[in-house]
Amino acid sequence: MALLILFLAFPLFLFLFKRYKNKTIHLPPGPNGLPLVGNLHQLDSSNRQKYLWQLSRKYGPLVFLRLGFKPTLVVSSAIMAKEILQTYDLEFCSRPVFTGQRKLSYNNLDFAFAPYNAYWREMRKMCVVHLFNSSRVQRFRPIREEEVSLLIGKIWESASAASKPFDLSEALMSLNHTIICRIAFGKSYEDGGRERARIQELILETQVMLASFFLSDYFPCMGWADRIITGLTPRLEKNFKEMDAFYQEIIDEHLDPKKPKPPQEDMLDVLLQIYKDSSFKVQLTFEHIKAILMNVYVPGTDTSAATVTWAMSFLMKNPLTMEKAQREVRSLVGNKGFVNEDDLEQLPYLKAVIKEAMRLQPPVPLLLPREATRQCKVGGYQIPAKT
Repeated sequence: MALLILFLAFPLFLFLFKRYKNKTIHLPPGPNGLPLVGNLHQLDSSNRQKYLWQLSRKYGPLVFLRLGFKPTLVVSSAIMAKEILQTYDLEFCSRPVFTGQRKLSYNNLDFAFAPYNAYWREMRKMCVVHLFNSSRVQRFRPIREEEVSLLIGKIWESASAASKPFDLSEALMSLNHTIICRIAFGKSYEDGGRERARIQELILETQVMLASFFLSDYFPCMGWADRIITGLTPRLEKNFKEMDAFYQEIIDEHLDPKKPKPPQEDMLDVLLQIYKDSSFKVQLTFEHIKAILMNVYVPGTDTSAATVTWAMSFLMKNPLTMEKAQREVRSLVGNKGFVNEDDLEQLPYLKAVIKEAMRLQPPVPLLLPREATRQCKVGGYQIPAKT
């Protein structure tokens, strides 16, 4: 009984100690929370950005929350965002470590979720120079234009043949999936219905795991609950093994000496060349390559599809706006019959439509979280380290 009381009292003692410690510094304002839980119970998962906006209206551009044992700062103005992202970039350049992200990135071997350190700087440099430079982006342009052209053809056939409703959301998801697959590892899965469905299901489950609420992230002593009560830990392990097998299958195909040489080099080809080259400071392993593939493949399959779907929905509800956008495109394209990537810079109204759609219905309302590497002062308030 004494051990049980001690076990239950320790988290409360730790919470009260941290709360007392924070009272000695000038924190930003924020709503009152409950002991241990903090403000977790106040976050509405269905419309979180609206709730955070309401908090900013009440407390200002900097709002301090406590999510379990995690101190959290919500930044809700352009001026304060510039302070965080530019003026104090070195103080806020790291990433917090979350269970799902750590597992699926092979213990933070990627470049999106990895904490700020020498390893991250080297990985970022390598990816920017070899994967995401402008010349490589331009090399993948024919893939993008070809797949978009095929989608437009399907829409045209559906409209002209039977005038049936067209499932744009599904078509855009398929388009993004195909483009990313062709760019990342040279496969489209266009013909394999069952295989394509399996991969898309895997990606969806991975996205769910990346965004899932693990109790151990906010209550360090509650890891057992993720395994026994919520079942998230076994589910994460299963998803990780399936994704790992998928990545390994793709890598093995690229390493197969009997494989015919592809017409165009994909991202995995580049990573395997770096893997064989020992001149880099970071010696790549297959786990590094898989972590980078996760960054490229998983987040990009649905965000742009969601943006275009919402933009089309808003245009249907605002016919005058749609007519202006159509008139701008038709005046530029003329008899050419298609819009290529060079034309996009000459379509300011269409770009404004996309920006307004993203403002009204952002596909990713919150940026990836950052973490303070040390205590600093922003907007007259003290921000503790690890916030």
